[in-house]
Amino acid sequence: MAQATLTIRMDADLKKQAEKLFAEMGMNMTTAYTIFTKAVVRQGKIPFEITADPRPNRETLSAIEEVRQMKADPSSGKGYTDVDLMMEELLR
Repeated sequence: MAQATLTIRMDADLKKQAEKLFAEMGMNMTTAYTIFTKAVVRQGKIPFEITADPRPNRETLSAIEEVRQMKADPSSGKGYTDVDLMMEELLR
């Protein structure tokens, strides 16, 4: 079978961690990625579940903090008595 070269860019620290782990398993990076790729081809999918990071991002953390401040001091936020006006301002 003909061999091909694959170049992958990744964070240097992640690469070091992966190389260390693979070495503990008795393989190098090439062998590990070959095993992974064979599993993908054989199963026709990524062989594990991929999910979003459960930790909130910066924007979500900011929104959470804003709500906490508004709950602590209701006069600090903007209030609405008219839903149409609220939606109009939200959609601007």
